[in-house]
Amino acid sequence: MDAAEFRRRGREMVDFVADYLENIEQRPVYPDLEPGYLRSLIPTEAPLEPENYEDIIKDVERVIMPGVTHWHSPYFFAYFPAASSYPAMLADMLCGAIGCIGFSWGTASEATLMSLLAARCKAIRRVHASIPENSEADILSKLVAYTSEQAHSSVERAALIGGVMMRKVPTDNSYAVRGDMLKKIVEEDKAAGLIPFYFCATLGTTPSCAFDHITELGPLCNEENMWMHIDAAYAGSAFICPEFRPLLNGVEFADSFNFNPHKWLLVNFDCSAMWVKKRADIIGAFKMEPLYLKHENQESGRHWQIPLGRRFRSLKMWFVFRLYGLKGLQAHIRKQVDLAKEFESLVRADKRFEICAEVIMGLVCFRLKGSNELNQNLLKRITESREIHLVPCQLSGRFVLRFAICARSTESRHIQQAWRHITQLTFELLQEPNH
Repeated sequence: MDAAEFRRRGREMVDFVADYLENIEQRPVYPDLEPGYLRSLIPTEAPLEPENYEDIIKDVERVIMPGVTHWHSPYFFAYFPAASSYPAMLADMLCGAIGCIGFSWGTASEATLMSLLAARCKAIRRVHASIPENSEADILSKLVAYTSEQAHSSVERAALIGGVMMRKVPTDNSYAVRGDMLKKIVEEDKAAGLIPFYFCATLGTTPSCAFDHITELGPLCNEENMWMHIDAAYAGSAFICPEFRPLLNGVEFADSFNFNPHKWLLVNFDCSAMWVKKRADIIGAFKMEPLYLKHENQESGRHWQIPLGRRFRSLKMWFVFRLYGLKGLQAHIRKQVDLAKEFESLVRADKRFEICAEVIMGLVCFRLKGSNELNQNLLKRITESREIHLVPCQLSGRFVLRFAICARSTESRHIQQAWRHITQLTFELLQEPNH
């Protein structure tokens, strides 16, 4: 492909992408295929000779699209948003063309791991300095980290990778960790000879978008020499709106903070932002200086992640911030929160259903009043219908349905249609003899 053909195909691809996104709601949001369906549709070996571009594009529809879950469909209400915008797509194209290999910025999961490893290193050095006869292995065996029982699984995985104990802290009735809950467990562990060194707080938990009370947790962590990391992967974007900033009170006590612009800030996947209060803490834990990487700005960020290289992700943020502006991004957040409130009101108006957690942002947790099995059956019907897509969570031992406002293109009519679909499936379910 030469430059002339690239220009032509590039225009065609832009049209293809624009048509796909403009008409995405006409596609089934969830595929009706089993894993392995591709085997009969594609050759077993790569072609020996170059193929025709038109044939490849035809195969996108014939082979690829039938198996795609359309995350940007206005009928996609599962997980959390996977942000998307035309400015970010243009920037991604430029990013690919420039092709520079950067040295910082990972994902929320990686940010949690990096903060835990930095905290581990800092704790070992601190304890060894005060008790030199203790070996590093002995200190490591006594380190204990903490997180909410509602925290994302990546936090627990970070502890597994880091080779440290992690204890899950119980939550209150709003599924948030409070200071006294953490303090009780820390005191128990200290009495048992363990060394508390790290706490991962969550602002906007995955199951219910709960907010740990960092104004209480932060001072405790500072007092106990525990690194406090804040995972705000989803909800962090909303802090650009003044009305949500009080939820960030206490951030001044944190040692590190992370959020994902690729979830709710219209920046396409992947793009994750991490801050560290004292950069020396994280650089000191991972600093490697081979001669071939030395330069005058070598502290710029390449010690902040596991991979050495990265894509030029910040270019996407720059495009989105400039083309939307703060007001445009705030309007996007507020619109999706309003849509969540609209869905909440529909649920509350139907006495067969109940709201299971406070609706603060763009997530509604709800369920049919009744058994877990009843709600599992309802979700199964929703999934099999392929008209909308939801995923569940567990709150207080109950099977709960999560309705997250995800797509940039979601409007009120999609919320209304989704609710009509849910209530129709509910009616059919409740008509069965067993219910």
